[in-house]
Amino acid sequence: MRVLIVEDEERLAENIAVALREGPGYAVDIAGDGETGAYLAEMGEYDLIVLDLMLPKISGTDVLQRLRKRGQKAPVLVLTAITSKSSIVELLNSGADDYVGKPFDLGELMARVKALIRRGKGVRHPLIRVGDLEVDTLERSVRCGGVEVELSPTEYRIVEYLSHRPSSIVSKESLLEHLYDFNWERHSNVIEAHVSNLRRKLNRGGEEKWIETLRGRGYRLTAALREAQP
Repeated sequence: MRVLIVEDEERLAENIAVALREGPGYAVDIAGDGETGAYLAEMGEYDLIVLDLMLPKISGTDVLQRLRKRGQKAPVLVLTAITSKSSIVELLNSGADDYVGKPFDLGELMARVKALIRRGKGVRHPLIRVGDLEVDTLERSVRCGGVEVELSPTEYRIVEYLSHRPSSIVSKESLLEHLYDFNWERHSNVIEAHVSNLRRKLNRGGEEKWIETLRGRGYRLTAALREAQP
């Protein structure tokens, strides 16, 4: 998953980014002001935006309203020191999905982040089933035909990303953008290797292929196609 943090307190932004990268393993971009944050949010494709309200150049509220007017549907988690009932109601009416009051516990923030990303993908329960493939987004584990498959963090993230889009063809560029930050170009030659390892691990020596490669187009889960067959 890919997250944008719009926060002018550099140390706080970095602490949140480290927690997101080292915990769930998300790709994270940081903007230090509202203008840059709005630009990145409009140009990129994010699974969640963590947005501070008190920002230089453009306020967080203005950024939020601007994004919603432009049809940006990514979930937005607001960081705010203002927690009065009327202010929170106004915030939610402006398009925020949730908020965390400053100062906050990092563990609570992480729980809110994971819940919003699941909700944004239409997943209310942390367990995603695609055919015989089960992805537990809470435990970050994968079971294939009832057997747990040991995956590297990057391999898991590829499977999770594909499982959110069953039957859809996911381009290599889209995978790279969600696995890494804006420096993803330097990782562009590793996707094929990860997918090759995933096929070997998911097949468990069988003939059935779980991830299909469509040359020049991308990848998709074949489990979803088998499930859709009458």
